[in-house]
Amino acid sequence: MVTLKRILFISIAVLLLSLTSTVTAQTNRDRSTKKAQAAAKQSQQAARVFNAIMGTREKSIPHDLLQRAEAVAVFPGVLKGGFIVGGRRGSGVISRRVNGGWSAPAFFDLTGGSFGLQIGAASTDYILLFMNTEAVESLLGDKFEIGGEGSAAAGPVGRSASASTDLKLNAQILSYSRSKGAFAGLELKGVVIKPDSEDNSQVYGMSAKDILTGANKISMETMPEGVRIFPETLSRYSTR
Repeated sequence: MVTLKRILFISIAVLLLSLTSTVTAQTNRDRSTKKAQAAAKQSQQAARVFNAIMGTREKSIPHDLLQRAEAVAVFPGVLKGGFIVGGRRGSGVISRRVNGGWSAPAFFDLTGGSFGLQIGAASTDYILLFMNTEAVESLLGDKFEIGGEGSAAAGPVGRSASASTDLKLNAQILSYSRSKGAFAGLELKGVVIKPDSEDNSQVYGMSAKDILTGANKISMETMPEGVRIFPETLSRYSTR
């Protein structure tokens, strides 16, 4: 009798463990699928923002300036709002130049506080050009504060802007914003950018540092299909 009870107990325990493992595996698959879908959506939104900006030739990022950029970040639909004390929060993607094109987009979060009289909320697209390797590598710690570690300036706009003579080109980062259809250079201060470790791990199985600076860059053919649209879009406007 004791033996039968023990066998029954073990059988039930094994069954429960099996069911738990199945449920856990399915949950992990569902989470990975949702992450992949969210990553694709984020890349598509970033590509749409960049296309819209570059499509307005008289008010776009100067081509010779874009040619000099080492990496491009787009944070679409960043929310800024609050009453008296406000803040910014959003997510975006960053691609770095590789031979003949751009890297797989790494996922980053953007946050930052602001103080002053403000009521309501606003959605703004932010575009950042990282002008040298030092600027890109500064991104890859736990967090990076614009106006802190990074020298940033408002980027010039339009075909008539002279990228070769503009003194702001000494800056490591050039920043832009688009709100309610208006696109202009914007000086950002106190904004923190940090890697979204969970998204990068779920989508690529890699860290942001490996995606952007690692020796084994993800090729266009092997990166997830949904995120290719962002580096493909950048390649339409700038390749070396």
